[in-house]
Amino acid sequence: MIPAKRLPAQPARWQQLWREAITEPRELLRLLDLEHDAESLLANADTGFALRVPRGFVARMRRGDPADPLLLQVLPQGAELGEVPGFTRDAVGDLVALAGRGVLHKYEGRALLIATGSCAINCRYCFRRHFPYSEETAAAAGWRDAIADLDADASITEVILSGGDPLSLSTAKLAELTAALAKIPHVKRLRIHTRLPIVLPERVDAELLAWLDRLPFQRVVVVHANHPNEIDASVAAACSRLLDTGTTLLNQSVLLRRVNDDVDVLRSLSERLFDCGVLPYYLHQLDRVEGTAHFEVDDVRAIALVDALAARLPGYLVPRLVREVPGAASKMRVYGSGPMEMRV
Repeated sequence: MIPAKRLPAQPARWQQLWREAITEPRELLRLLDLEHDAESLLANADTGFALRVPRGFVARMRRGDPADPLLLQVLPQGAELGEVPGFTRDAVGDLVALAGRGVLHKYEGRALLIATGSCAINCRYCFRRHFPYSEETAAAAGWRDAIADLDADASITEVILSGGDPLSLSTAKLAELTAALAKIPHVKRLRIHTRLPIVLPERVDAELLAWLDRLPFQRVVVVHANHPNEIDASVAAACSRLLDTGTTLLNQSVLLRRVNDDVDVLRSLSERLFDCGVLPYYLHQLDRVEGTAHFEVDDVRAIALVDALAARLPGYLVPRLVREVPGAASKMRVYGSGPMEMRV
């Protein structure tokens, strides 16, 4: 009897979609019927920070609109090349906070792992667009050094997975990490910061859900949506699947000029998120990273927007307006009345 030929393992659907992401700006503009605007939109836009965007996310963009709020988040622009005072390569003090390879320890009781440098989407406002991922990734050496750092500090009760995007790792790689974390008795909570359920909802597959469901920790997934148009039926379904595992879902956004600096947009975003079982959590003031100044919204306008939002929504749907200050003991809340900044 001739043995059956063994076929090579096929990639998961999300991995195939990942590989099919758009990485060429002119292709993106062609798909959006913006070829005629290519020269003006891409003038002097060789930023050294590559375009990457999943096709499913592109499908949510408005065709023929060069000011589409989803397009503005991903299209390289010449404005990224200008030097602006106060904008630096490490605006949030990540490099100072490194406590070990790929381990950041900024706040009491919490440690953050740079799980990977990979993302499904390259957001132009990214605060880690200059981070040295090749040198500082916790997954190196099978997580050994990172796990040792966490095990040695009994004050750490929560581990935060960040990156890059931690869900860009295979589920097997994530399981390898969490199996090691489960042996550390003082780690009680696992928090995952990810944009994949928004930009590539197919990542929330049966294998990932089974992994989440088996975890011995309290679980929090913080997704990242900036505009209501990012949330379609596929995103809502992915959030529903995550909720079914008993995972708490929160959202953090970045306040971005020409993208979501509008009270009606922010209101719609909060309501759509809550419809999906996601609680609006943070609205970040822009981290002042080199190459992102064209997105900045000043504090006066930011405060006015959140005050107007609070007048239209119940309190639990109003995200906290915050900024990250290097060396501070926590995120700093920006207020419209009373002290300008308080810890949160």
